[in-house]
Amino acid sequence: MKNKILTLILFAYSLATFAQEQSTTEKIDTEFKKYTGWFVDAIFYEIPFSESFQIPWVLIVLVGGAVYFTIYFKFINITGFKTAIQVVRGKYEDIEKHGADTLYGDATPNVHENIIETLRDDSADGEVSHFQALTAALSATVGLGNIAGVAVALSIGGPGATFWMILAGLLGMASKFAECTLGVKYRDVGEDGTVYGGPMYYLKKGLGEKKLAGLGKFLAVVFAIFVIGGSFGGGNMFQANQAAAQFVKLFNLEGGNAAFYFGLVMAVLVAIVIIGGIKRIAKVTEKVVPFMAGIYVLAALIILGVNYRHIGDAFMLIFEGAFSGLGIAGGLIGVMIQGVRRGAFSNEAGVGSAAIAHSAVVTRYPASEGIVALLEPFVDTVVICTMTALVIIITNFDGQFMEYGVEIKQGVELTAVAFDSVIPHFSVILTIAVILFAFSTMISWSYYGMQGWVYLFGKGKYTDLVYKVLFLIFVVIGASISLGAVIDFSDAMIFAMVVPNIIGVVLLTPVVGKELKRYMNAINKKDVAIEDGATDFTDHI
Repeated sequence: MKNKILTLILFAYSLATFAQEQSTTEKIDTEFKKYTGWFVDAIFYEIPFSESFQIPWVLIVLVGGAVYFTIYFKFINITGFKTAIQVVRGKYEDIEKHGADTLYGDATPNVHENIIETLRDDSADGEVSHFQALTAALSATVGLGNIAGVAVALSIGGPGATFWMILAGLLGMASKFAECTLGVKYRDVGEDGTVYGGPMYYLKKGLGEKKLAGLGKFLAVVFAIFVIGGSFGGGNMFQANQAAAQFVKLFNLEGGNAAFYFGLVMAVLVAIVIIGGIKRIAKVTEKVVPFMAGIYVLAALIILGVNYRHIGDAFMLIFEGAFSGLGIAGGLIGVMIQGVRRGAFSNEAGVGSAAIAHSAVVTRYPASEGIVALLEPFVDTVVICTMTALVIIITNFDGQFMEYGVEIKQGVELTAVAFDSVIPHFSVILTIAVILFAFSTMISWSYYGMQGWVYLFGKGKYTDLVYKVLFLIFVVIGASISLGAVIDFSDAMIFAMVVPNIIGVVLLTPVVGKELKRYMNAINKKDVAIEDGATDFTDHI
């Protein structure tokens, strides 16, 4: 085994060293773009509505789906928020593990024939808790988009983009609810308890139940291919590349070798986590995500606290810009597109990726995890992205480091300048945050990609090992080289996941509705029983 690992490291080193040569990188980039450019152009094709603005068609699908789910489920993104908090805190853990009929029984048939005498021995399928599933999914979305992406959106669309970004996050909560409910509903559970879930399974099984088996199988395979490609690129190489770039810049390191060694260390750390599967990934993310998000939000709160007198003015700029355009190219529509695009792309609602992580939760009620999942776009977009936007707007009142309407390329650097203006040398902490964000994104996307890989090539230790080894090699390569076309192609694959996923979720919305009703009935059954003097079994489990 040691010889195999050494061989893989040498292979990654030789490939990275070979590709570091500028001429070689450019040749690879040019050739790759020649054969894949059509796919990238197709996925990100912008529908022209006038001479001044265009809308990416994939954005229309994402937002259209979010609006549909919001209306269909009667604004679950608002009405289900309180319940989501309670579920994460474990208030309904007993009924999710053992069934409401078993614990607070009535005349209705018990789920899986549970009896109260076997309560302690009879638990639900799954591998992780609600909180662990939430942090695992958040680790894949909370990242560079929250730091760099928001700055880029503001540079193009101005402060008003923030309003539409928040709206996209709120609407995306309904999409996350629907797809993650289906993820649990149609998951597979192996004999050893390992969970296999995600759009691949609900597309195949769910559409099969609707006598659309052929369509379901086709969409499942297409989704699996896209999620594998996305995991190697946007969920891996891009993250490693950006983290390495920040690290090298912070310590003024020169030469490609520094980036390579950084990638090698990152690969080792990623390997330690992902070899243990979703349980170990969840144990890491439940600690890393709150920590890194906490540091970032705390710093933002400090800046907002110091500049509390300007918060009202900042929100005034946001609202004025949201409905006037403030001279931004494209006017109102241009601002709207930038905000909605950043919000939708940041939280990945509708992409289907999060359903893979959430499907591993321990519960008998699929809708319980769907309700938990709706918190994800709220935390990612409504809270963290808005924090970043407010900091940039407040510290840029005089336009000292950014002119709205003029696109910037290096979003991380601009955000660092904004934070450094109030907290000296915060860019050092921001670099650490970028590395942690990248690390957490990689370990979650490794799980997403592996689920697609296993779906296509079969379940087994050897299949898992092949994928994980490839993933680790791409960590090193991603940190060491710059291949723009490869990253563009990988990002396109991530957003191509939207097509099969939204088709399936829209067709299966009645199933989600039934699961929501079933879970809410279980919650009501418990609440009524406790009001009548029944024992709350949560204290005894």
